[in-house]
Amino acid sequence: MTASSRLTALTRIGFATRGLLYIVIAMLIMRTGRAEDPSGAIEYLGRGGGQLLLAVIALGLTAYGIWRLADAALDLERHGSDRKGAAERVGAGVSGAIHLFLAWQAVALMRGTASAGDGTQESARTALQLPGGWALVLFGAFVLAGLGVVQLAKAAKGSFLRYLDPAVARRSWVQWSGRAGYAARGLVFLISGYLLARAGLEEQVDEAGGMARVLAWLTNPYDLIVGAGLLAFGLFSLVEARHRQLHDVPVDGAIRRATRWR
Repeated sequence: MTASSRLTALTRIGFATRGLLYIVIAMLIMRTGRAEDPSGAIEYLGRGGGQLLLAVIALGLTAYGIWRLADAALDLERHGSDRKGAAERVGAGVSGAIHLFLAWQAVALMRGTASAGDGTQESARTALQLPGGWALVLFGAFVLAGLGVVQLAKAAKGSFLRYLDPAVARRSWVQWSGRAGYAARGLVFLISGYLLARAGLEEQVDEAGGMARVLAWLTNPYDLIVGAGLLAFGLFSLVEARHRQLHDVPVDGAIRRATRWR
């Protein structure tokens, strides 16, 4: 097995890991009312599954993050060079960076050095301490809102289905789990952007927050509805782990070139 095919196989573990995290987040909010984000879900799984599970999570998220960054740099998924394609590649890069950060958090948990806190809120706090920091916070809110709109557009158009095996993509439950999942993620991004904008305008960092803050901010039954959507996204991610058509990252060529230069 080549290095490229090994990375692709590990990327499938990354899709499965992402699905598991979203399922945990959804089950916690739907069954106990406990609001968590992917970082909190990793910590929850680590307490229950131990070091081995954390190691698998870290490995899968690392491969997934690398694959996303490679997609952003090399256009593995054939997004194209128009404005829409460029936006999708930027989104892939952001996703890659986020999942590499989550992998780092899993490793930190294994080492017992993880730090608690909401990443969005901490970033807002840092920005507001800078001159004109409120403008940076508002820009971050604009980006989050844009990501939310993109997710909602995917839910409406079903464009995510083109990456799946065609036979699987035609199944109605796969289509609707993906639509519900992307719609829920879109709402989370939009609300997170709204909370961040309010934090910037009022210079109240406690108003900001990511997924956990959004789920805690929503009242019943809206938190349960969004939770059900996140559960659907977790299930769709498991489908992607098995049936997504992945293009190999050209790792082998890079290794050969690096070896030749030595």
